[in-house]
Amino acid sequence: MSTSRREATIEMLEEKLRQLKARQQRIEARRRTLESQRSRKADTHRKILIGAVVLARVEQGHLAEGDLRSWLDQALTRQAERALFGL
Repeated sequence: MSTSRREATIEMLEEKLRQLKARQQRIEARRRTLESQRSRKADTHRKILIGAVVLARVEQGHLAEGDLRSWLDQALTRQAERALFGL
């Protein structure tokens, strides 16, 4: 095999390697994005369930509504969120 043919083969293989590395980076970025989305979705689901349990406890009389309102008053700072609860 001539030197120029070897160099062309090497260049072709190096280009293929660059393409494969770029593809792998895209795949990895997509995996991280999906993992982050799943994590946020699970976190939201946990918060909804916690809220449902707390509301059920208030309705059942196991937790004073005043205590819940006090927690909300201390925790909520955005005006729109406070308005949701009449604070």
